[in-house]
Amino acid sequence: MDIELIGRIWPFFAEAAWVTVKISILAIMLGLTLGFTAALASLSRNPVLRWPARSYVSLFRGTPALIQLFLLYFGGPQIGIHLEPFEAGVIGLGVNIGAYMCESIRGAIISVEKGQTEAGSCLGLAHHQVMSRIILPQAARMMVRPLGVNAIALIKGSAIVSTISVVELSYTAHRYISSTYKPFEMFILASVFYLAIVTIFSYGVKWVDRGVALE
Repeated sequence: MDIELIGRIWPFFAEAAWVTVKISILAIMLGLTLGFTAALASLSRNPVLRWPARSYVSLFRGTPALIQLFLLYFGGPQIGIHLEPFEAGVIGLGVNIGAYMCESIRGAIISVEKGQTEAGSCLGLAHHQVMSRIILPQAARMMVRPLGVNAIALIKGSAIVSTISVVELSYTAHRYISSTYKPFEMFILASVFYLAIVTIFSYGVKWVDRGVALE
């Protein structure tokens, strides 16, 4: 292993790691927003809300994230959607993970005993009040870990944005392989940064999970 080479180029990988962190955080935020909205819509009694939400989940869970990203970035201009690589990466990853987060959130909500809803209704609370004051606080305790798993999967899967020229860890590794012809060192270095990001995020999820469990 060429330690001297790694010592020279690791700052460039650190910059690329920061891009990976930014694109992952923004995609997770978008995914949570879409997932929460779709979860509530899919549980609605109104078919106008329920069926589009369920169709969204089926479509984006049933097709490869890479194809979705290519359709957005390369196919988008044909229908008037022009996005920069970073923007397309955030939207593509966020919309995809949102479908998975929707199911995690929905599963947590429906796992709350139905008696809780009935009790809220007996107290004269409206449906949205029952949901916000009774159901969601209890469901939150059960959705932290699944959502954390989804988020970690997104961080590792963010490597696909290298295919549309986002200069993140995977793209940087391939770029230096073409100039140094040392793939082992490049992929080891990229793996170390990915591992560091995922480890830090995992500890964050555990901290939030413990905090929610104590409430």
